[in-house]
Amino acid sequence: MEAENHTGLAQFLLLVLSENPELQSFLFGLFLIMYLVTVLGNLLIILAVSSDPHLHTPMYFFLSNLSLADICFTSTTVPKMLVNIQAQRKDISYTECLTQAYYCLIFVGIDVLLLTIMVYDRFAAICHPLNYIVIMSPRHCGLLVLISWFIVCSVSLIHILLLKQLTFSMGTEIPHFFCELAQLLKVATSDTLVNNIFMFVVAVVMGTISVTGILFSYSQIVSSLMKMSSVSKYKAFSTCGSHLCVVSLFYGTDLEVHLSSPLSHSAQQISIASVMYTVVTPMLNPFIYSLRNRDITGALRRLLSKTCSCP
Repeated sequence: MEAENHTGLAQFLLLVLSENPELQSFLFGLFLIMYLVTVLGNLLIILAVSSDPHLHTPMYFFLSNLSLADICFTSTTVPKMLVNIQAQRKDISYTECLTQAYYCLIFVGIDVLLLTIMVYDRFAAICHPLNYIVIMSPRHCGLLVLISWFIVCSVSLIHILLLKQLTFSMGTEIPHFFCELAQLLKVATSDTLVNNIFMFVVAVVMGTISVTGILFSYSQIVSSLMKMSSVSKYKAFSTCGSHLCVVSLFYGTDLEVHLSSPLSHSAQQISIASVMYTVVTPMLNPFIYSLRNRDITGALRRLLSKTCSCP
């Protein structure tokens, strides 16, 4: 395999969620519907934000970027899984696998940073309302997103360049339904010490920054909410509540997968749990934000009414 490791001719075998042909047909239909709902729901959020001038604010700018990242994330993993289920195959080429791993790293990283930026935006709006326009100016918002993309793309590229130095056995089975970095390192036949150290350092740094930022911001937000009137408190809590639901869902499912013991959970159980943060969470995000937010629901109604009224 070492000679073929950099040629793109080698193949991996992905884990299927079920070997039962009848259940595979059900899974194909289920994941196809979930994928279409995810794409449609997040696309509607993007269209609503871009088409409604009332939503041209930092909070909804970040929300539309989160929706775009969720579309790209599910599009990186689910279509390949659907093709393999339909064709009753498990193979993925070496080049496809590394490409999938690269984009998965990017979009997961972007989700993490965007969720952190979004809570910082709420912190600035609630705790520093007089300076909010200056703190979260369009220039600063655009700069935050660009810096996030630059950091995540650079770190992901380093991960993949380190991964390309490893060797794998021909026909190695990856104990996952997509090419996740941690699972690829587990099946490598060469030394992965440098890869594991870099992955650990990145995870600790990004996780610490994100979790610390979120916890600090919410502690300050709660403190400020206690001093507000009931009406202002309800409106502020409504926008924060949606974000808190998404954060809890994302981090809860992600931690469940990556902190669960391989001894107590089989590869198939871990893959099924991974469906939560790779498929279910991106699908639920638009519903969480639209159902709990009158501005979004109003914009969606106006968008749909304009679409229906067009000849």
